[in-house]
Amino acid sequence: MLALLARLLGNLDAAEESLQDAYEIALTAWARDGVPAKPDAWLLTAARRRALDRFRREATLARKLPLLIGEEPEVVADMSAIPDERLRLLFTCCHPALPSDARVALTLRLLGGLTTAEIARAYLVPEPTMAARITRAKKKIAAAGIPYRVPRDAELPERLAGVLAVLYLVFTEGHSATSGDEPVRRELCDEAIRLARVVVALMPDEPEAAGLLALLLLQHARRDARTDPAGRLVLLPDQDRSRWDAAQIAEGRALLHAAARRGPAGPYLLQAAIAAEHARARTAAETAWGRIATLYAALEEITGSPVVRLNRAVAVAEVDGPAAGLALLDGLDGLLSGFHLLPATRADLLRRLGRSAEAAAAYELAIARAGNAADRDLLRRRLAELPR
Repeated sequence: MLALLARLLGNLDAAEESLQDAYEIALTAWARDGVPAKPDAWLLTAARRRALDRFRREATLARKLPLLIGEEPEVVADMSAIPDERLRLLFTCCHPALPSDARVALTLRLLGGLTTAEIARAYLVPEPTMAARITRAKKKIAAAGIPYRVPRDAELPERLAGVLAVLYLVFTEGHSATSGDEPVRRELCDEAIRLARVVVALMPDEPEAAGLLALLLLQHARRDARTDPAGRLVLLPDQDRSRWDAAQIAEGRALLHAAARRGPAGPYLLQAAIAAEHARARTAAETAWGRIATLYAALEEITGSPVVRLNRAVAVAEVDGPAAGLALLDGLDGLLSGFHLLPATRADLLRRLGRSAEAAAAYELAIARAGNAADRDLLRRRLAELPR
């Protein structure tokens, strides 16, 4: 709905504020009169009316009013008939006129529904820094007159990297929520996969688009096994693999193999290949850690990402022992200073080396940094298991 309002009003701030107003009006009106037959259409109409009121009060009335056709906003009767407005807004937010980090942040805010604090955690930057980045991006869209539309075919390739990055981060936030009590936000995962399918349909010959969709499917296939009946996180080696979604794994692997033939291997194809290695292991002991470590090395060479180095350290520890993995963590503290998985990984490797006191200190640091209650619970359990 936010995407549709943004297109109708031509102003992201007005769309956000008007929709928030509409929700507040609905709390009173629906409690008094009951929920309308078409609540989405009701909210859209209310939001447009609030926008009209706001524009009337502002000095920009003459410029904005023509966007709201007629004295009364058109009432939308059936939201299901509206084309994919989210995809339209996604491509708007990923316009090449915006800096790459601003594209992703803005889209996570407007389409992913993530809070500024959540996006700041994903980027490992302070919240005020991220808030300023998002504000600048909105102003840039308004000042440059960037249109709300899906680009023409010739424009799609230059938008692709930003779009894929956004979908990946939306999924990542859903797969491993950085705040709140629930470890998984399935609605974000489902939406990222749905939009990834649309992008693949738009660009069927692009291997990285297919690679991303394969990656998301292969990771999401493990969703039901990632928590126990009490809602607590279950790590990959301890998961009941019979609960993995076999159909989704098969689809992900088929996409991966088809995309790999078109090559070359980019970051998403390589990550999908890593996920496929985990998916094909019938037990944790059968995991091909050697191949996974090699794939991570190739991924690190392409991306130079400290997060990839962290993941590679886990794979190397399985192949060459925890000391080898621990050595790969050297130099990451300054780059991942707020990331709880760095001390969590270090704690696990120290535990395996029998260095319990150092492991305990690392677990404590990881607990202090973790924003999600399920992550903190898992880390506290690991800390409690250390020999005293």
